[in-house]
Amino acid sequence: MTVSKLISSVQDSSTQLHDRAQQEWWRGASIYQVYPRSFLDTNGDGIGDLCGVTQKLDYIADLGVDAVWLSPFFTSPMKDFGYDVADYCDVDPMFGTLSEFEVLVRRAHDLGLKIIIDQVYSHTSDQHAWFQESRQDRTGAKADWYVWADAKPDGTPPNNWLSVFGGPAWTWDARRGQYYLHNFLSSQPDLNVHNPYVQDALLGVAKFWLDRGVDGFRLDAINFTMHDPLLRDNPPTKDRAREKRTIFDFQDHMFNRSHPDVPKFLEKIRTLTNERDGIFTVAEVGGDTPLAEMKAFTDAGQRLNSAYSFDFLYAESLTAKIVSDALASWSGAEGEGWPSWAFSNHDAPRAVSRWVADEHRELGARLYLLLLTALRGNIFIYQGEELGLPQVDVGFEDLKDPEAIANWPSTLGRDGARTPMPWSGKLPHAGFTTGEPWLPIGPDHLPISVDEQHQDPRSVMSFAKRALAVRRNAAALRSGDIAFVPATEGVCAFQRQSDDETLLCLFNTTPDVVDHQVSTDGYRVLINTVDTDDVPERLQPYQGLIISKA
Repeated sequence: MTVSKLISSVQDSSTQLHDRAQQEWWRGASIYQVYPRSFLDTNGDGIGDLCGVTQKLDYIADLGVDAVWLSPFFTSPMKDFGYDVADYCDVDPMFGTLSEFEVLVRRAHDLGLKIIIDQVYSHTSDQHAWFQESRQDRTGAKADWYVWADAKPDGTPPNNWLSVFGGPAWTWDARRGQYYLHNFLSSQPDLNVHNPYVQDALLGVAKFWLDRGVDGFRLDAINFTMHDPLLRDNPPTKDRAREKRTIFDFQDHMFNRSHPDVPKFLEKIRTLTNERDGIFTVAEVGGDTPLAEMKAFTDAGQRLNSAYSFDFLYAESLTAKIVSDALASWSGAEGEGWPSWAFSNHDAPRAVSRWVADEHRELGARLYLLLLTALRGNIFIYQGEELGLPQVDVGFEDLKDPEAIANWPSTLGRDGARTPMPWSGKLPHAGFTTGEPWLPIGPDHLPISVDEQHQDPRSVMSFAKRALAVRRNAAALRSGDIAFVPATEGVCAFQRQSDDETLLCLFNTTPDVVDHQVSTDGYRVLINTVDTDDVPERLQPYQGLIISKA
């Protein structure tokens, strides 16, 4: 090969690597979840809005994340706070306008941030025009766009399926003279995604938002998109030991969700997103045994890019075994998808309140942030997690979450994780609004608000920035292999490895001082939750560190 051809070959290879990096920006990305309703209110109505998100994009970019996931802001009666969509292709007036969303996207891109939005394909609001037409009669153009079924001879529902929010998953519609399915609220009728016309309509929704510059989608409750057309009864749960907090927990949900045709629909979504460069898709997969579905939904690069479940989100404690069991399921085998991880979000109590006692809260917040940034996969950081915000105890009289109200007090509900973001410890309502906030401000959030932590190099927020910078700059953390290392009980130890980088990650998940019993010869500290550059033989309570092979 001549020198000129060799140079040309190297240049072509470099270009291909660059193109792949652009296409797969999401691989190992850190994604910041914004719950717009509680982020920042700019018009004084007590509810956060898109202009508030735009105003704080500089803050998000300064954290060092790669992307922003926006929870729903679509037109909605807000019975389930935006997850009951009445118009997929418009912005609810309480959040702003479509043009304000487009301004948000442009500003994010100027700051180097990608924008990911929710897509709710399993159900709509009962106020959606599609449902209003479908319920009119059994012969119209959209008659079978939703899941309708006749009553049993005695007038009872077609089968025994139960709603996640309690009660039967069927509601009688007198106008049509049939029951309709709703896996969630009765005001959230299930779409019949078996219907190819429904699939085409949903793909049209995705294209609408892609045309407005979004960089990806989180697919909400995607395993609920297809049901068993035979409407067979669900069997009772085989797990007798499982705690039953609601009646939904009494069944194995074999037939009201997780139909084997769901992956075929995901392939259509992938075909659409492949028409654009660098579009990211991630599935939320609920249930007791989500792994098989997560693997199927991300199989062989033909479906979604990634998936996450509730391995950590509903875990009542964090142990080394929980971490190793979750990560061991994603070995990086040929054709395997790419995992995503979250410790907190808008649906689950905040991790720092689930996993550590109040007296160790700041230590725990640092540990969990560092552990999250060390995992193999994409990571989601929920707004306020970078501050170490604990769960807020919202009284029954202030609850807004329909699930919490229906099942009070057996479930904590979701409101305590959805309270407004504390921007200032000195301003009324923590600087979130000049009006009355839709949920109460957490009183213990004020001392750890953004402005209280911003100038403090020892704050949780400052540590979060350092941890995210380490992840961003370490190929081993973003996309390298993972291998767990034997250690003392209570210590989570694993190695992250790339072609030219070896990192050892050690985390003490207990309130005790422990000897980790892991060889650290030849390593230097890259980042440590404790303010020292020494590689310790004993880990302090809730201490975590990442050390680099010299």
